[in-house]
Amino acid sequence: MTDLTDVRPTIPDFSGQQLAPGDDGYDRSRSVFNGMIDRSPSLIATCRSAKDVAAAIAWARASDLPISVYGGGHSVQGSAVLDGGLCVDLRGLRDVVVDPEAATAQVGGGCTWGELDAATQEHGLAVTGGRVSTTGVGGLALGSGSGWLERRLGFTCDNLIEAQVVTADGQIVTASETEHPDLFWALRGGGGNFGVVTRFTLRLHPVGPIVFGGMLMYPAPMGADVLRNFRDFIADAPDEVGGGVAFITAPPIEMVPEPARGKPAVGVIVAWTGPLEQAEAVLAPLLTFGPPVFAHVGPMPYVALQRMLDDANPHGMQNYWTADFFDELPDEAVETLVPLATAPVSPLSQVIIVPGGGAIARVPEDATAFGERQARFNIHYLSMWPDPADSEANIAHTRALAAALKPWTTGAVYLNFIGDEGQDRIESSFGETKLARLREIKATWDPDNVFRHNQNIPPAG
Repeated sequence: MTDLTDVRPTIPDFSGQQLAPGDDGYDRSRSVFNGMIDRSPSLIATCRSAKDVAAAIAWARASDLPISVYGGGHSVQGSAVLDGGLCVDLRGLRDVVVDPEAATAQVGGGCTWGELDAATQEHGLAVTGGRVSTTGVGGLALGSGSGWLERRLGFTCDNLIEAQVVTADGQIVTASETEHPDLFWALRGGGGNFGVVTRFTLRLHPVGPIVFGGMLMYPAPMGADVLRNFRDFIADAPDEVGGGVAFITAPPIEMVPEPARGKPAVGVIVAWTGPLEQAEAVLAPLLTFGPPVFAHVGPMPYVALQRMLDDANPHGMQNYWTADFFDELPDEAVETLVPLATAPVSPLSQVIIVPGGGAIARVPEDATAFGERQARFNIHYLSMWPDPADSEANIAHTRALAAALKPWTTGAVYLNFIGDEGQDRIESSFGETKLARLREIKATWDPDNVFRHNQNIPPAG
């Protein structure tokens, strides 16, 4: 590895900004969502074009420097930055071009979901996107792309038409069903292992701009009944029903009754994107259950639904996440989950239970790299706290909670919802057949494993 300690690194033929340690803006640019991550790249190269990305990769390889890619910086493992390497920063690529007649959007690799949603909703269009608006489009889409619309529209990757990709050897290629189809298959769920995607072309659908959504909040002692009610309702719910169940701490805000503030609670997140006049009838099993201590549901802008969890997920907190897929949530699993989920170490911690089914389950299993499409539930355990001194207790609680539910898991995992849990977990998310194919594709496009600072798929051979 080249020693850059006494020499300011500079990428030739690069039109974007280059930041080295000590430069104004360097510390802000290396910051990521997870406050546990404090890494110092040798250089942060904010790219303005695919050519910039290619130049940055070529320079890093010639300098024998490892590479990370910064899209939204929301990965809990902090894969956007690494010590002593080059950070290929895509935040200079944030253009969104919507074609309302074709119902498509061309999206820069550094765009966030808040930016994309705002642009598409000007035309009453949307695609499945992240549940926190500051999440990057790229990382979410390449990991499959879970969001409130998935039961109706499929994952983000199911709506990918083509991708502009900068490869490990500096080529700028288009991947689609007709151009480099193997690469296109791998990008849809295989993460950032195969190249740097500088532009996504996404299929859009009529959504909103007003949908029916919000949250119903119940006291912790009702948690098991609330979860069972949601479980039974969603089994036969139409595709237009999204949402989920969230074990949280009731926030200290005026609209929450004072006795409930700061107490463990269970929330039912309501997301209906069908005809507004049908919402109350379809959602009656949820809306009439209770009574809740707090109910804030009704017609609302789709962009507000997409920002609903933002305040509960502030940038810079200490974060530890894990997750699992479930084919069923039997009563025994519910009774195991609820006591632990309603006794968090930190009031910022959450357990989010997301239903499967609908459109995601109708896509053939071998159509994309992403698998486990038949799972009925995806549980995301998010522990979050401000003080690093509390890390041990929070991580231990989250691990114990996830371990207690292991008897009912499928063995697979949604990689966007976990940190660094080892190669076995990565392999379990794809299965033997898909993993073998992914490794062969990796060997074709990145035989030296240049793009390895991620949920890594090593090349075959």
